[in-house]
Amino acid sequence: MAQIHKLGFETEIKCSADKYFGLFSYNITQLSKLFPNIYKSIEVIRGDGTSVGSTRLWKFFKEGKEMAVKNRVTAFDKEKRSITVEVFEGEIMNYYKTSSAKLDVVPKQYAAGNGSLVKWSLEFEKVNDDIPNPTAYLDALRVTTKEVSSWVGCKPFA
Repeated sequence: MAQIHKLGFETEIKCSADKYFGLFSYNITQLSKLFPNIYKSIEVIRGDGTSVGSTRLWKFFKEGKEMAVKNRVTAFDKEKRSITVEVFEGEIMNYYKTSSAKLDVVPKQYAAGNGSLVKWSLEFEKVNDDIPNPTAYLDALRVTTKEVSSWVGCKPFA
C-alpha cells in the first residue's frame, strides 16, 4: 500500500504576508536572478503561473548537478496566501511517485509591527522504502525563505 510522507517547516518573518507571498506566486521567475547558485531558471510554460493548471519549468542545482522538473499549480488562493504545486516531470520522478509542495503565508501582528508566519510542506510517495526523504529540497526552501525575506525588505525574527 502506498504511503504518503510529509515534511515541512515554518518560520516567522518581519514582512507583510502579501509582499512575501507575491514573490512566490506572481514573481516566481525572479528566484533565479536572486539565487543563481540554487536556481538556474524558472519559466512559466503554460498559463499565467498562478492559476490552477499553470505549468512551470524549474532548472536548478542539487549537489552540484543541474536538474529540471516541471510542476503544475493544483491550488491557488490569493486571499489565504496559499499555493500548492505538483511535480509531474523530471528526474525526481525516478525517486518519488508523487511529489507536491505547499506554501502558506499567514499574516501576524506583533508588538514590533506586522509580520508573517511562512509555512512550507512537502508531500511525497517514494518509489520504494530505500529512497531517502527529499531533505535537500526542503533545505533549499529554507535557504530561499530566509534569503528572500531580506531581498523583499523583510527580516527573520531572531
